[in-house]
Amino acid sequence: MSGLIGKKIGMTSIFDESGKNMPCTVIQAGPCVVTQVRTQDTDGYDALQLGFDDISAKNSNKAAEGHFKKANTSTKRKLVEFKGFESEFKLGDTVGVDLFSEGEFVDITGTSKGKGFQGVVKRHGFSGVGQATHGQHNRLRAPGSIGAASYPARVFKGMRMAGRMGNERVTVQNLRVLKVVPEKNLIVVKGCVPGHKNGYILISK
Repeated sequence: MSGLIGKKIGMTSIFDESGKNMPCTVIQAGPCVVTQVRTQDTDGYDALQLGFDDISAKNSNKAAEGHFKKANTSTKRKLVEFKGFESEFKLGDTVGVDLFSEGEFVDITGTSKGKGFQGVVKRHGFSGVGQATHGQHNRLRAPGSIGAASYPARVFKGMRMAGRMGNERVTVQNLRVLKVVPEKNLIVVKGCVPGHKNGYILISK
């Protein structure tokens, strides 16, 4: 699906027409530059490679500089391919936040905040303090029994246990666009999106 690369600015809240207070996220969406055009003849599929967020030339290599020079643009930090653009774009064109309109729904993909190694209460929502059953009776936040005895004599795959939490690719679907501010390249969507402030996210129609 067509979309843009953006950066999470932060959360706030706005009032709708009926006076209801809605939590929302402010996103800097673009402007993105078309750095490569994939076609069916040369690549076997149709897509646009978009670049976002300038970096200095000293932080890139010669191959990257040559790649961006073809598009007649500065070196970019983030490159992502999108399929399904309705309009025709050429190498070096700019795709802005006007790609979206107020009231439509978008999917947003980002990397969730890393929480480190967490126990089952925080990671999976176990109740912790509760009945002294299932092998857990003297430790308040322990998971309890994780399997049977001599049969099956193993722990099944997918057993919910303690481990690393967060820092995963997460997609939140059907977030409504509340406001578009083209002059500042801002888009406001209802609800929250994954990741920390200034984290990169992908906004798909």
